[in-house]
Amino acid sequence: MIANLRRSPPAVIAILLAAGGLLWLMAHQVTAQPGVLFWIGVLVLWALVWIGNDALSGLAASSPLALRLRNLTVPAIFGLTLLLLWQLIVKGFGISPVFLPAPSDIWTRIATSYATLEADFIQTFMRSVLIGWALGSLAGFVVAILCDYWGFLRRGLLPLGNLFAALPIVGVAPIMVMWFGFDWHSKAAVVVIMTFFPMLVNAVAGLQAAGHLERDLMRSYGASYFDMLVKLRLPAAMPFIFNALKINSTLALIGAIVAEFFGTPIVGMGFRISTEVAKFNLDLVWAEIAVAALAGSAFYGVIALIERAVTFWHPSYRSRKDQ
Repeated sequence: MIANLRRSPPAVIAILLAAGGLLWLMAHQVTAQPGVLFWIGVLVLWALVWIGNDALSGLAASSPLALRLRNLTVPAIFGLTLLLLWQLIVKGFGISPVFLPAPSDIWTRIATSYATLEADFIQTFMRSVLIGWALGSLAGFVVAILCDYWGFLRRGLLPLGNLFAALPIVGVAPIMVMWFGFDWHSKAAVVVIMTFFPMLVNAVAGLQAAGHLERDLMRSYGASYFDMLVKLRLPAAMPFIFNALKINSTLALIGAIVAEFFGTPIVGMGFRISTEVAKFNLDLVWAEIAVAALAGSAFYGVIALIERAVTFWHPSYRSRKDQ
């Protein structure tokens, strides 16, 4: 069935629009404790969306733009379907907002608490996360080059990376607050600690990734260490470096939010989550979580786009063009 649908793009689009539209209407008109037929209809529509999305993912792309549009549409449909099912389950089974609010309730809270969420976003993400991520990643990259140049430093420092990576954030955060104060500086310091060693380990591995034949060829032409670093080893290390940057983008957000549990001026995502949970304002907590998830996903996506532009030559990207 799916193979036949893939040969008919208009049929795929028609199934997705019809089933998705009906599922959206049911999610916005559902009442508490609907009947069995309602849930059967939900399952049928969800199955149709699943089949249509699977067929869409296998459609042949006629151009690079069509391929990119397809690759963006498939996960978007999947995510929207999950949100609609979430809405249907919460509203249909009458689940208390204290335990799990519906996506519509979270969106309403975001709209009504925009000023609070904006202030928390600026305090946590724009200051603590971005500054800490940049400083930690840059420091790890510089030390990785030093470790690559001096082998004894690599053999002496890298084993300590496992020790520092195992440090519990709940133990480090209060110390950073005592050292750097309650403002964003202490949270950025926590982020620096969390992002330094992932970059160090990945960058060192990347600098070692260049082939021996290429190195010997450059040495035969009298290339210096700096020439080899810039023209051979850093380009070969770029996939490793961007992998560390993407890992650090998630670690930075987690570290900054958790660090705010241990002291912060009365603003910030972590502060808001900890205080509103105590007040049972779970809709605002979920609104903060949603903003953090969107910010983290966008941050990761920007890094991935830059990676694609910088490492377009890598075999993994060349092979994707044929899919």
